Amino acid sequence: KRCQKVELFLQMNFICVITAFNLSYPITPWRFKLSCMPPNSTYDYFLLPAGLSKNTSNLNGHYETAVEFNSSDTHFSNLSKTTFHCCFRSEQDRNCSLCADNIEGKTFVSTVNSSVFQQMGANWNIQCWLKGDLKLFICYVESLFKNPFKNYKHKVHLLYVLPEVLEDSPLVPQKGSFQMVHCNCSVHERCECLVPVPTAKLNDTLLMCLKITSGGVIFQSPLMSVQPINMVKPDPPLGLRMEITDDGNLKISWSSPPLVPFPLQYEVKYSENSTTVIREADKIVSATSLLVDGILPGSSYEVQVRGKRLDGPGIWSDWSTPHVFTTQDVIYFPPKILTSVGSNVSFHCIYKNENKIVSSKKIVWWMNLAEKIPQSQYDVVSDHVSKVTFFNLNETKPRGKFTYDAVYCCNEHECHHRYAELYVIDVNINISCETDGHLTKMTCRWSTNTIQSLAGSTLQLRYRRSSLYCFDIPSIHRISKPKDCYLQSDGFYECVFQPIFLLSGYTMWIRINHPLGSLDSPPTCVLPDSVVKPLPPSSVKAEIIKNIGLLKISWEKPVFPENNLQFQIRYGLSGKEIQWKMYDVYDAKSKSVSLPVPDLCAVYAVQVRCKRSDGLGLWSNWSNPAYTVVMDIKVPMRGPEFWRIINGDTMKKEKNVTLLLKVFPILTLFLNCIFILLKNLLHGP
Repeated sequence: KRCQKVELFLQMNFICVITAFNLSYPITPWRFKLSCMPPNSTYDYFLLPAGLSKNTSNLNGHYETAVEFNSSDTHFSNLSKTTFHCCFRSEQDRNCSLCADNIEGKTFVSTVNSSVFQQMGANWNIQCWLKGDLKLFICYVESLFKNPFKNYKHKVHLLYVLPEVLEDSPLVPQKGSFQMVHCNCSVHERCECLVPVPTAKLNDTLLMCLKITSGGVIFQSPLMSVQPINMVKPDPPLGLRMEITDDGNLKISWSSPPLVPFPLQYEVKYSENSTTVIREADKIVSATSLLVDGILPGSSYEVQVRGKRLDGPGIWSDWSTPHVFTTQDVIYFPPKILTSVGSNVSFHCIYKNENKIVSSKKIVWWMNLAEKIPQSQYDVVSDHVSKVTFFNLNETKPRGKFTYDAVYCCNEHECHHRYAELYVIDVNINISCETDGHLTKMTCRWSTNTIQSLAGSTLQLRYRRSSLYCFDIPSIHRISKPKDCYLQSDGFYECVFQPIFLLSGYTMWIRINHPLGSLDSPPTCVLPDSVVKPLPPSSVKAEIIKNIGLLKISWEKPVFPENNLQFQIRYGLSGKEIQWKMYDVYDAKSKSVSLPVPDLCAVYAVQVRCKRSDGLGLWSNWSNPAYTVVMDIKVPMRGPEFWRIINGDTMKKEKNVTLLLKVFPILTLFLNCIFILLKNLLHGP
């Protein structure tokens, strides 16, 4: 196969020439070097790919270099100035390479002309990465020029193209399809090139070339290629912090930087400096924390963390800002405990006195420096770690501004001023619920009056709904939902569940959240169908039946619930303060009842309420009151026969009238009323 000869004259303009496809240099996650050498240098033959030969001659003091394929007649000639050949070398591979795969016949040649730099080459360190926000692809170009070119000002341009799809085409995108960015070289000998990359193209292949101008000479790089997603340099980890765990280890923890689209691995380097030991360590972890054992009192720890993609290629982030943590002469772990009444808890301590760690056998414990804790509650964990345990704790009684008990770890007859803090609170919170008479919502209420208020704590109702009914023993489930509750004027918090599932079990508890930890009240399970508060009975009526002398009360039962209901009646003489009498009706079918009353000519007030007859649920509110009406009775045409006897005391202005009556039976009710009226008239105020 014969190739047509192509003659190219390389001018000062930036040109990328390729003789076959897929011959760009794949950018590595580490630094690599761009080396540009004149053809008479010792690196000359390393710079030429397999299948190329070199021919040079000297014309009028200028070098002319011709590069040809042995297997074809393709050549470059008539070059009036020195031609520099530029190639890449990585830290991993010290050989100079012009192409990605060095396959014969698929080589990339990049040349520049110059009348300067004839006796020495030019070198730059290059490193590229995708910024942690996944928006900018960055390349740093650092000059390695030696004197006398060290002080030359550099001008760097980066040409790039991000094709939709790299097809099997014999040519790369043409010169006109490349976009150019001017690199910032404000920092001496170091330039920063920023290439914007759309989020949708992070997995596409980015093609780039560098054009470097220094001392009036233009150098150009071979073509580079990279998938930006494989070169992500995350931001440094955030929120670096250290604390002593409950089991006496030093926990180093941090947060992942935002926006990273894949899991990270982390490198942690730390140093420990104490009077007894100095150590350094460097560890790789995939979690966002690391435990360091052998913690010692009076020690200083300095830590830094950086991150990198866990699986696949990537670049280490910069190191986080150093964080320093110093342990005290007396170490308590945990330093503070928040717990509930009836629980058992333990404290550990390591005591350092005058640069010596005290033996755990010589440690004693005190409560509030007023009460020595019995030795039966001590345990020797190790030569230097002592433990004290408290059983079946009672609620902490506040002492002034102190809402905790101070636990002291002491060296026999002396105590350090530092102490651990023990908070014990009663978390028994009663939650009561009721379902409305329309069976559409359930309202739950709870009060904090029964628990000690702990500064910095928040309370939240959490619940989990089961598919059907309640379990015999309710328990707190790790998966639960929060419920918004609002403080009412009566001091209770109120939460509304709507809609509701009448036969689902709602397991509820109050969670107390505090920086020291979380506590949960004992859980309770509520079945909405079992806490229905019916609507009060309607159409309540009350009347005096004159022919039999009884108070008759009638009502209509509410529509919901459909269960059998029992009723309760209260009645009494109407007035400012009614002395109620109660009467229960257990017959669910009853709609009325007649009750004897002593006074048939008085006004009575009556109310009715209801509740499920199986004992579940709540009493409804009392119905609106109903009142009896005193009926007018017509005077008979013939009155009774009567005699009267009048006597009294004129000095006291009293008069007694005695009536002797012969009464007809049908007039009994009428005479009783007349008698009451006369009595009121004669003995009035």
